[in-house]
Amino acid sequence: MSDETGTPGTSAGTPGAVQGGGPRPEALRFFGTSWVNHDDGYPARRAAVAVGSLVLAVASCFVLRIAYEGIQIAETGAFVTVLVVAMFAICSAVAFRNTWEGFGKRHDPARQASLRGLLAIGFVGSLLAYFVRSLTEAPGEKLHREEYERARAEHERRTTRRTGNPAKKKKRQ
Repeated sequence: MSDETGTPGTSAGTPGAVQGGGPRPEALRFFGTSWVNHDDGYPARRAAVAVGSLVLAVASCFVLRIAYEGIQIAETGAFVTVLVVAMFAICSAVAFRNTWEGFGKRHDPARQASLRGLLAIGFVGSLLAYFVRSLTEAPGEKLHREEYERARAEHERRTTRRTGNPAKKKKRQ
């Protein structure tokens, strides 16, 4: 979340955002800040992300199938074949779960760095998580909306002015 207000004379964020300062919504990949008001082609973008991630997942499965056939042609044996298939299945499941959890909470950067190789192997799981999430909302929208609403409420609370002059307040006796 950003508390920057932009340049003077311009509104910060998207239309409908806090005018004249305050927090700005964080841009989501493929959506920018259209997730705030569901404008600027948001439904079309969501459909494109859903279709795109599903097409990429299917294409990736075809590539993995070719790799599997290469292992079969090499006649490496049943143990290696089972090991490779299990590796891709487990890594895809872990990648799906990790990506899915990332839509609801921020990841620890150190943990993400340690999982980078595993997540790269399980890329099909990440693509499927994007597909499933984009059927209901922009991936990560819920987390960003909660953070944005909290920042707006906090900004509103900080900037609310008191009414009246406290110096003129009557003293209790």
